[in-house]
Amino acid sequence: MVLYTSPFPNSFLSVLHSFSWGLIFPCYWLADRLVGSFVPTTYEKRQRADDPCYFHALCIIITTPIYLALLAASLPFALIGFLLWSPLQSARRPYIYSRLKNKHHANGASLLTEWKAAGSGKSFCFGSANVCLLPDSLARFNNVFNTQARAKEIGRRIHNGASRPQIKIYIDSPTNTSISAASFSSLASPQGGENTNRTVSAGIKRTTSMEYKGDNSGPNNSEEKEDKGGNGEPNEGEENTCIVRINGEDNGHMSDTETDTVNGQAHASGPAEPSLEGDAEISKTPNHKQKEGDSGSLDSYSASRESLVKVRVGDGTVDQSTVNNKLLYKASIMKKTSVRKKKNTDETFDHEISAFFPANLDFLCLQEVFDKRAAEKLKEQLHHYFEYIVYDVGVYSCHGCCSFKFVNSGLLFASRYPVMDAAYHCYPNGRGMDSLASKGALFLKVQVGSTPQDQRIVGYISCTHLQAIAGDTTVRCEQLDMLQDWLSEFRKSTSSSSTANPEELVAFDVICGDLNFDNCSSDDKLEQQHSLFTHYKDPCRIGPGEDKPWAIGTLLDPEGLYDEEVCTPDNLQKVLESEEGRKGYLVYPTSKNHSSSQKGRKASLKGNGRRIDYMLYTEEGLYLEWKVEVEEFSFITQLAGLTDHLPVAMRLMVSTGEDDP
Repeated sequence: MVLYTSPFPNSFLSVLHSFSWGLIFPCYWLADRLVGSFVPTTYEKRQRADDPCYFHALCIIITTPIYLALLAASLPFALIGFLLWSPLQSARRPYIYSRLKNKHHANGASLLTEWKAAGSGKSFCFGSANVCLLPDSLARFNNVFNTQARAKEIGRRIHNGASRPQIKIYIDSPTNTSISAASFSSLASPQGGENTNRTVSAGIKRTTSMEYKGDNSGPNNSEEKEDKGGNGEPNEGEENTCIVRINGEDNGHMSDTETDTVNGQAHASGPAEPSLEGDAEISKTPNHKQKEGDSGSLDSYSASRESLVKVRVGDGTVDQSTVNNKLLYKASIMKKTSVRKKKNTDETFDHEISAFFPANLDFLCLQEVFDKRAAEKLKEQLHHYFEYIVYDVGVYSCHGCCSFKFVNSGLLFASRYPVMDAAYHCYPNGRGMDSLASKGALFLKVQVGSTPQDQRIVGYISCTHLQAIAGDTTVRCEQLDMLQDWLSEFRKSTSSSSTANPEELVAFDVICGDLNFDNCSSDDKLEQQHSLFTHYKDPCRIGPGEDKPWAIGTLLDPEGLYDEEVCTPDNLQKVLESEEGRKGYLVYPTSKNHSSSQKGRKASLKGNGRRIDYMLYTEEGLYLEWKVEVEEFSFITQLAGLTDHLPVAMRLMVSTGEDDP
């Protein structure tokens, strides 16, 4: 299948489309600004409360007539542009496929060789987030604003968080099996070209977060490597895992003998990555002002509010010559059972609330990337880490769906591995406001490796966003039916294997997205019992109507987005660790006896919030001799203040046995 790298089949249609949109855009921009000026966010309301002269009200009185006059003047041009734009959509392709053009930064092909070296199998990490990148006037109804600046910052935080090397911290203690939230995707100095794990024996007393300075582990550090005479290969594909073992006998303190023998600190300081905080556009948005203890964007100069400790390593454990002096790592570890629990008898995998996106994130599915300009800014930032991106997914006008579509589906997919095939389908049964967007499902086939017999190892990923209006349970169930049918058709049409002669081996099949129903609300019982959950497994779910005790909601209360207690990743993480904090800042399952507003509630509520963002996987249709199981699952607070949803991440281990097939 040919992947579409441009929205139109020829340059003439592309130029004509650009011309028509150029006529429409002034009217669109003025209308967006006009409506947005009358929909303030809670942050803006607080600022204006301190304005004794009502300066903002005066500005609205002056600018509104100007906006209206310019809007009226631009309407005739917008009408002409619309008459050209609308019929062009019948020739528009359903998505745009973007691949990183700079070969020095690309490493997708090199990742395919890792499977052969993995031997017994390989793990893959998936992420999903609803980022609420609507036109600014519409985003304000969700209490977020400055869409263009948020898009840039969201992409920057994701690529900074995911590009960190992975570290796993184990606490050897007979009485404490807890593990810090940072250990799922914390920080270690990357060792160029060194794939062996490094074990650091250290006594560590307490932590709150991991803070990362610099972004030289991603593709954009290849120039540094070339200057040093290296081979220029990025190390993102390498599984650089630092294992820190913590002994519990001495209450987290190192013995005198250990203290005498340690030398050299496991961190290096150097020039920091230029901050985007100086950007004039960014500075307008409160979400991007880094405060003390805020490590969300991973470039704060300040230490965490909790005590920081310096991990020291003994002679011979870490080769100090390989430590990159461009990176600054700050690590601290706090024994907190509510953050992340190590494997125990009740659960077979690790789970946590994390202040960061997981290290070595392989695939990312985003929803509500509706604004085209914001999508371009987001794509540019994500390309610092992901080589392959599919964006601007959907249809416009009356093409392909029953009703007129003003915006696309809002879906975006990013991958470190090569995309082989892609397909999009629009849900034809959207209602109300949702019918104005071409909500649907994006299906992708990626190659993740090859066997010694040159058989391709592939995976399937589906990204979707269902009907949002409360009470439309039948609509969502119909969309889930269509999702399963379309996915089955996609797998059949893209498969080049037969049972007798398998040319491809399927490693995983994952569904990600905002399904707009939760597993605890009494109003969502129909969706909870859908047949999708008999074929696909939800790691957070026990059964219909019941989630696992550690699972929390992913829908934040919009009214509290700018409260000091939750406006930074660290703060939001701490709040969500407590039951009272969740009651104050998460939206809870609805029922006939309770109202939807949970702000400040102390009453007993079912579940831990509305979990409407899902990550599902299946064991059906995969290579028979392989086994798929969840290694880790996390709820992520790194986008605090930038969206009203919590991102989620899941790491799957594909076990193949000792020998490749």
